[in-house]
Order: sequence, then structure tokens, then C-alpha cells
Amino acid sequence: MAKARLRKEEEIKGILDKLTKSKAVVFATQKGVTVHDMEALRRDLRKEDAELTTIKKTLLKRVMAEKGIQADVSAFDGTVGLAFSYGDEVAAARLVAAFAKQHEGVAIAGGILENSAVSSEIMKALASLPGKQELRAGVVRALQGPLRGFAGVLAGNLRSLVYVLNAIKGSKPSN
Repeated sequence: MAKARLRKEEEIKGILDKLTKSKAVVFATQKGVTVHDMEALRRDLRKEDAELTTIKKTLLKRVMAEKGIQADVSAFDGTVGLAFSYGDEVAAARLVAAFAKQHEGVAIAGGILENSAVSSEIMKALASLPGKQELRAGVVRALQGPLRGFAGVLAGNLRSLVYVLNAIKGSKPSN
């Protein structure tokens, strides 16, 4: 009895540590998904600086109570997986959403952003957003176009000046 309680307390402490480190958490319910498929999801999450942990709903209720987050955990259906996103807030949500499209036993049930519970609709909307690297690339592309045009205009003026000077040089008699 005491070992089981200690194990549960250690699990709660580990989840609380992961919650404090993570930027976003996705709650995913899972039913009828093979271990092999879940390991593939875990591998993909690790590549994106994220991880997946499963937890009992009763322990998740205790974690939420200790963290002070209001979430209706009892409404979740099946086993609850927590996908912690440490680097990019969008990464875990995007990968879980893509996995859920391929496996009908998995569904996004909600999540945590900035230490407050959010609905599954918000997490699905977050999953549809591009990641940090894609947003940075978009900003670079947006800045690159006007700068390239400005450089072309400056080069055009210099080219025109060279043409005019060559025309003047060609019209004058050489000595």
C-alpha cells in the first residue's frame, strides 16, 4: 500500500515538474491505439523538443488541483496522454493533431497554455498555426521582397548614370 502511494506521489511530482518546464500541454484521449503507433508519436515529439506521458485521470485531477488549474478531467474519455511542448508552443499540438487524423482512436481533448486550461477547439486552432521557424521564415520573406526591389531601383539609377556617361563619352570627339 505504501509503495503504491509513494509511486503515485513521485508520478505527480514528475508531472508537476514537466508542467513548470513546458510552454504548452496538449491533453489527448486515446483508445484502441497500438503501442507501436504511440511509440512512433513519441519519437516524432522528441524530435520537436516535446514528450508524451500517459496518466490516470484521478492523478491528473490531483496535479491540476496542486497547480491551481481549473480543468474538467472527468469528461475525458479513455486514457489521457499529456503532450508537453518545451521549445515551440505549437509543436506538440501540431503533431498530436496530425496523429489524430491518421488514428481515429486519438483526439485532442484540451490543453494548458500559460498556466490556464483551454478547450480542445483552441488547441486544434493552435495546431493549425505554423511553428516558430516557419513564422520566422515568413518574416524574412516579407522583408526580402521590398529590400530586393529597393536594391533594384538603386542599381537602375546607377546603370542609367553609366549609360548617360557612355553616351556623352561617345558623342565627344576623341583627341
